[in-house]
Amino acid sequence: MSTPVLEVKGLAYAYPDGHQALFGVDLHVHQGERVALLGPNGAGKTTLVLHLNGIHTAGAGSVSVSGLPVEKANLQEIRRRVGVVFQDPDDQLFMGTVRADVAFGPANLGLKGDELDRRVMDALDKVGMTEFVDRPPHHLSFGQRRRVAVATVLAMEPEILVLDEPSSNLDPASRRELADILRSLDVTVLMVTHDLPYALELCPRSVVLSGGTVVADGSTYDVLTDDVLMKENRLELPFGFDPRTTLPPAR
Repeated sequence: MSTPVLEVKGLAYAYPDGHQALFGVDLHVHQGERVALLGPNGAGKTTLVLHLNGIHTAGAGSVSVSGLPVEKANLQEIRRRVGVVFQDPDDQLFMGTVRADVAFGPANLGLKGDELDRRVMDALDKVGMTEFVDRPPHHLSFGQRRRVAVATVLAMEPEILVLDEPSSNLDPASRRELADILRSLDVTVLMVTHDLPYALELCPRSVVLSGGTVVADGSTYDVLTDDVLMKENRLELPFGFDPRTTLPPAR
């Protein structure tokens, strides 16, 4: 089998106050996969994500992206390869125009002129936001800002797109539009979410993290229909939602 785009081996991490957040996590994600990372609050999901682009560094174990270790000497390239879209787009958008926000990352890599413009417009085209290129981000709706936040990451041409609660605070139309965008992207996706129907719709595979360890890794449908697993790990489906009778799961 080919080298995973993302490989986590034996990852353990404790915060400075002594709280142990991860206990030997193993995870592999291959090119083109869309994987949901599920688990209750406090499971270690955010801590794991912060290791993927070097914001945290492993206390024990290792993380690599396409064979490149996540360590200090490689951080610039790792952060190009692993694009993280935060839950709140306002944490990601801080320039005066959409164009300037999307251009910020590639410009820091040295792109300029026509090549920079092409990168910006390509990224905005992928999220359906080209017509807003010269608008101030704070004039956009929340859903539009989230799409621009995704574009700021796509402009870096990452190998892995990591999304933190991508459907949170979206109205139904914006939620569906973002799902259509994510399905259309030619990029590996790791999606951290409590939105279990969204995981079923978008991610064929789910990994359940609980208590700092991986407790399940399989098809999203199998995870969501395992009543014992769901109850033990405080995962609850919305009232009235039953994967057994809903639309076919993601492929």
